[in-house]
Amino acid sequence: MAKTHIRLQDLSLSYTSTPLITKLNITVSSGQCAVIVGENGRGKTTLLRALAREFPPSAGEILTHGTVAIAHQHMPAGDLSVGEICDEAIRDSKNALEELERAGALLETNTAHALDGYQQALDAAEVLDAWNAEHRLEKALRSFGAITDRSRALSELSIGQRYRVRLACLIGGDADILLLDEPTNHLDRGALNYLTEAITSHKGVVLVVSHDQALIKDVADFIIDIDSTPDGLPRIYHEGFDSYRRQRSALLETWRQDYAAAQTVQQQLQEDLEHARQRVNSSWKPPKGTGKHTRASRAPGVVQALKRAQDALDSKALDVPPAPAPLLLPTLKVRPDKPMVDFSDLFVPHRLRLPGSHSVVSGDKIVITGDNGAGKSTLIEVLSGVLTPASGSVANHARTGVLGQESLVGEVPSIARDHAVKWGLLSVEESRFALQEFSIGQRRRLDLAMSLAGNPELLLLDEPSNHLSMHLVSALTEWLDTTAAAVIMVTHDRQLLRDTAHWRHIELKS
Repeated sequence: MAKTHIRLQDLSLSYTSTPLITKLNITVSSGQCAVIVGENGRGKTTLLRALAREFPPSAGEILTHGTVAIAHQHMPAGDLSVGEICDEAIRDSKNALEELERAGALLETNTAHALDGYQQALDAAEVLDAWNAEHRLEKALRSFGAITDRSRALSELSIGQRYRVRLACLIGGDADILLLDEPTNHLDRGALNYLTEAITSHKGVVLVVSHDQALIKDVADFIIDIDSTPDGLPRIYHEGFDSYRRQRSALLETWRQDYAAAQTVQQQLQEDLEHARQRVNSSWKPPKGTGKHTRASRAPGVVQALKRAQDALDSKALDVPPAPAPLLLPTLKVRPDKPMVDFSDLFVPHRLRLPGSHSVVSGDKIVITGDNGAGKSTLIEVLSGVLTPASGSVANHARTGVLGQESLVGEVPSIARDHAVKWGLLSVEESRFALQEFSIGQRRRLDLAMSLAGNPELLLLDEPSNHLSMHLVSALTEWLDTTAAAVIMVTHDRQLLRDTAHWRHIELKS
């Protein structure tokens, strides 16, 4: 596996007619992990799809040496079983062992050709560590909390369960080059630790799309930033996550200053042009007592001044694009100390058990934690009124905004699109997209806008950092910490947990 690598040469990607990535050049070699970052809709998932040969580049080359496997954010159910996808993940190892067995049978001929064939088969099996393939895969399934019953159909599993199966198949499988799209979204603490260890110990190449700051700090050998830049080109950062954040912040500050300066110059030139136009107009209306000859002699000079002003304006056309808009989430109006929700002794068979009484008032901030299967999402459903518990009580007194893990199905109200633009969650152009044109991250931003559009007094957030860019998550965290609304949030995001360590915590037990 020493020669495993992936090399991108002047790679450019476009979606329909919209450029996403321009002239990306990078080589990722054996034992290295590159993390791809950028705002939602910038093309991170599209880049992974291009590397997996699922999306054609508009220009440039993708050169790979080694087998490639990808874990998409949303894995379609299809007609496969857990066993079938597991078998496919270690097919190379199984084939290598079968070939070794055939080569061993030929040794009885005692020919040089048979010996060479056996040695080649043995080498291939050793490279794959084929004898341990089943053990590696089973360990990955259990470590990620994935379904281990090989007879289960993928269509019977939730999105999170399907993703954990697919992720386990990549980590425990035979592929040299792993492409992971937001791999932390459906993992609990133990699974996150296993993922980090698996990435750092992988002998091949790993490329990860992630917003998870803790993961990026732990695994990134370098960071590929495909976010907006003044020149439209991606940036590569080699000095760690903290250095990347500092350099990105400095770039944005310089960019905004340059754009403001360019606007000032543009405005002055526009004023000069308007003044020149006024002079042209007035030159054809000479004061009384002047003759036509005087008027005619003045005209060429005034017209030339107008032309010079227009040329100056054209030559100084804004060549600095506007920097990304800042996030400006709303100020929620909530009466202080107003009761929001009371709940006690909640029980949903096989899904949730939360003993004790809990009262929430405006301004309260609560984090719900627990392993997968402990009932965190079920609690959000109960508190929002979507699910009635088998026993226990819930009394919700508040206007409630809910952000679930998965997007709601159906068309989006225009007011939600308008709010998304107003609050900096989407650009004007993005807000006009049809629903099927949104990336997963852009749809998540729209879902966030919908949850805030009704001026909620209580926010119920299920994994709010899922699918959102790290810059948005950081800004959202600051806003949640200071809003007058009550917030009950489910999260596994390690950085978000650190940033909300001062919140009240409720841990659910499986």
